Amino acid sequence: MSVDHEVPRELAEGLSDAVTVAFSDPEADVCGVARIGRAMTGGEVVTSGLAVLFAGGQPVAVRAEGGVPAGEGVGWGGAEAAGVWTEVVDPLRAWRMHFDDEDGQHGFLLDLESVSAPAELDAEVPAGKLGGMQGYDQLVKVTGKVTIGGVERSFVGRGQRGHSWGAPDWDKLTMARTIGVWLEGDAGVTLTAVRPVKAASHADEAIHAVLLGRDGETDEQLSLVVADPRVSTTYDSDGRQRHAGLELYETDEAPYARRAAGEVSCGTTLDLGRLRLDCAFFTWRMDGRAGVGRYDVLRRVD
Repeated sequence: MSVDHEVPRELAEGLSDAVTVAFSDPEADVCGVARIGRAMTGGEVVTSGLAVLFAGGQPVAVRAEGGVPAGEGVGWGGAEAAGVWTEVVDPLRAWRMHFDDEDGQHGFLLDLESVSAPAELDAEVPAGKLGGMQGYDQLVKVTGKVTIGGVERSFVGRGQRGHSWGAPDWDKLTMARTIGVWLEGDAGVTLTAVRPVKAASHADEAIHAVLLGRDGETDEQLSLVVADPRVSTTYDSDGRQRHAGLELYETDEAPYARRAAGEVSCGTTLDLGRLRLDCAFFTWRMDGRAGVGRYDVLRRVD
């Protein structure tokens, strides 16, 4: 992977390109997610934005906007919608993410610093091919300022930044799940699970998972694609994710799985027209380490 991957992708009709950042500061009890996207529609490049900010376990700001004509800025500089914009400060190493709600009572300006190698989702792996998307995610250290109820406060936490592009076909899909586990010691897991229309159960999903961490001897950043990832989820009566477990067999011959267990700490549901997004933040335990992270479920509702 090279720094060229950070540049917005060339778009054709129906293709989209997006940057998503999720973050959490457990001690301050603040977490959130922001997405800025570009798409070619009717021969015109338009921008969309989405942001959700939680404080005290409750959503305090939710803002979404689409169809905004793209600006003239260089790189991601011309993309702004729903009060969200992003900047690549140092490709694959450092970024900035901004959000303001409409009344100025809630928002953030956060600096992101990479603490992991990229976890890649290639277009040719089953989850990428079925989902029509490819891209990469990195674990990040997050610092900056958040504004809650008009009061600015410092933020120090961890999170995940992803850049994805492609053309998902929701006539062929019923659900896409995205999980990020951010552990102590700059380790974690990224996971994407995509379910086709004809699937009878979770067993028919295409799942792609990557373990992220550091070599104990060299301190080199490591990115390991999991040979056999498995996900189990408990949902409430409204279909929202409440508990989750991961079983990650690193190789086909591995006799034992690395396991993670998580439970929801906060969440909300967004109506995106044909799609419904259940956005949640989880607390996790894995390999004796505590962690936080994001678990999103995007499903077709028609």
